[in-house]
Amino acid sequence: MTAIVVLIVLAYILGSVPSGYVLGKLTGIDVRNVGSGNIGATNVARAVGKWQGALTLIADTTKGFLPVSIAVQLELDPFAIAFTAVAAFLGHLYPLFLKFRGGKGVATGLGALLAIAPLASLVLLALFALVGFCSRIVSLGAMAAAVAAPLVLWLFYQPPAIIGMGFFLAAMIVLRHHANITRLLAGTEPRFGER
Repeated sequence: MTAIVVLIVLAYILGSVPSGYVLGKLTGIDVRNVGSGNIGATNVARAVGKWQGALTLIADTTKGFLPVSIAVQLELDPFAIAFTAVAAFLGHLYPLFLKFRGGKGVATGLGALLAIAPLASLVLLALFALVGFCSRIVSLGAMAAAVAAPLVLWLFYQPPAIIGMGFFLAAMIVLRHHANITRLLAGTEPRFGER
């Protein structure tokens, strides 16, 4: 039990590492004051550069993947795995190191799902890519994949705890995209490649 609590706490701390903020600061840019103000990969790519955006994506995905893959390798029960994933995810949303003002959690959530259900994650990635490619709107692809996650996890026979986690991640991701939803409805959401 103690080991599980330690892993969950470490997952939150790792999730709290603000990858995009750090990469922006290295180039003299505070991404919180540019573009959408988000510390995630899309805003970093627009505000700082595509390489920094790609590195942010990799780092944020790793924040979710690493602690959850440890939980999976330790063969912890589904609830412990789900709580580890949620801890890393919430660390990104509410980072200890940025006064609890973080990103939207898409990449970190993806990393957690990759560790739990790789095939289901590939389906969600394909959906994200399809919607994102057709619309050229990253937020739309992200929300479509998030909303589909619980269903896809169910189709891949994941246990109820993991499906419940999928619902939680989906709800939080959609809530964190409230400004994007407003811009989508107004027709002002930027398309990928636009600054």
